[in-house]
Amino acid sequence: MFDRSGLPTAVTVYEVGPRDGLQNESVVLPTALKAELVKRLVGAGLPAIEVASFVRPDIVPALADAEELLAQLAPLLATHRMSALVPNQRGLDRAMQAGVQEIAVFASATESFARANLNNSVAGSLEIFGPVIKQARDAGLRVRGYISMCFGDPWEGKVRTNQVVDVAESLFADGITELSLGDTIGVATPGDVMDLLDAFDTRGIARSLLAVHFHDTYGQALSNTLTALLEGITTVDSSIGGLGGCPFAKSATGNLATEDLIWQLHGLGISTDINFEKLLDTSRWLGEKTGLKIRSKTAIALANDKR
Repeated sequence: MFDRSGLPTAVTVYEVGPRDGLQNESVVLPTALKAELVKRLVGAGLPAIEVASFVRPDIVPALADAEELLAQLAPLLATHRMSALVPNQRGLDRAMQAGVQEIAVFASATESFARANLNNSVAGSLEIFGPVIKQARDAGLRVRGYISMCFGDPWEGKVRTNQVVDVAESLFADGITELSLGDTIGVATPGDVMDLLDAFDTRGIARSLLAVHFHDTYGQALSNTLTALLEGITTVDSSIGGLGGCPFAKSATGNLATEDLIWQLHGLGISTDINFEKLLDTSRWLGEKTGLKIRSKTAIALANDKR
């Protein structure tokens, strides 16, 4: 019999669809439709949503409307946990002017991806993030850190755990409040997840400060999530409809679908405070309104059951 004693009683689902999910889709959504998506996600009970990115519009054109989107979401910014990705000082200035209360910075565990994604070295990108994190924290903002390529890199292969933890230590020293560990190309297995979390233990970084961010390229996202939960992780990133990928790593496919994650969590008796039916309605609405391919196996199966 499966021993559930090691599972958390509650999990925070961190929705990344409006930012990470949409950045790599071929369809560029109107700002009003993005705002409606976020409002529907809030209505379904998603407690944390990454809504925008303040990168250069020519680099990620799908997210070029960050200021306009946040203006439409202004009433929600003070009452709900909403974050925006910032790459540098200019991005932070724009985010603060837009009224966000939480920002995110995006680091890499590997030199190859740092060059491809950030046009910098690992050390050079961390030097840029340091003052950004400090200023944000001094202003009372929460700062979420991401590390990409935590398990494998399309150019460098398997990533050593110490590479990841070295970057993590630097980000925590600068003042981040939470760190999301990204399996950017979806190659991790449950054993890899346990090994990486053990490596964090050796450096004294508490698992309560960590989140996981899995892609489902090899079909391992849910099994990796369950492993992380059993290992003490209580924050999991996911994307509505399984949307997303990475424009700088072509082997990366969609994120773990929020619908699939909630189906698993509720099946385990884990509390999320998310209304599953409203979430499915949002998923269906998104597919119908945009033509985007909904990759959630749960959403597809339940839709087929109703035919």
